Amino acid sequence: MDDEKPIAEILKYNLEREGYTVVVAYDGEEALRLAKSCKPDLILLDIMLPKKDGFAVCREIRQKSNVPIIMLTAKDTELDKVLGLELGADDYVTKPFSAREVVARVKALLRRAVQPKVEEVGEILTCQDLVVDTGRMEVMVNKQTVDLTYREYLLLTYLMRHAGYVISREKLLEEVWGYDFYGDERTVDVAIRRLREKIEPNPSEPRYILTKRGVGYLMGKGKNV
Repeated sequence: MDDEKPIAEILKYNLEREGYTVVVAYDGEEALRLAKSCKPDLILLDIMLPKKDGFAVCREIRQKSNVPIIMLTAKDTELDKVLGLELGADDYVTKPFSAREVVARVKALLRRAVQPKVEEVGEILTCQDLVVDTGRMEVMVNKQTVDLTYREYLLLTYLMRHAGYVISREKLLEEVWGYDFYGDERTVDVAIRRLREKIEPNPSEPRYILTKRGVGYLMGKGKNV
């Protein structure tokens, strides 16, 4: 969804060449209507949309859906990136960008999105009183269900499957976001913060997801080091 028709048409053409079905909206209100009626597998969302901007669209979509969202925008400031991610976007690409890069990120995000559907046997992952049932994609803390976005779920399960090991931001981008090229490590930090706010009793003093300063993150019991 993009307010600049030439860019939207170029992306549409390149995505359709890869076999994807693409619908395009040119303002925020139309984007919300299409998101509801078409139930897309992924949304490319521009921030500078008329009638209703991308931030507002993202916020409304996240109230009802965990569909993967990639934000496309000319705004390259740290504040705009963080705000988009805080609202629940899974990724953020700034203009100018190549259609090839966007297609690669779409493929990576969709590839991660279908993985749980092919798991033959679910597993139970635990860390203290945090429990994840991968068969049901259910997360519970103190026996209370926690609602995560799909990206947050992937991040949590990856850390839990590698509990006790420090995982670098670069590794998390590669394994959880699916990038085999350089990504913005700030994306990982924001995702970790959002995840902590949902699962930690006190996000400022985390019990589950710990920080190894200057290195990365790990699942474990204790204090950040």
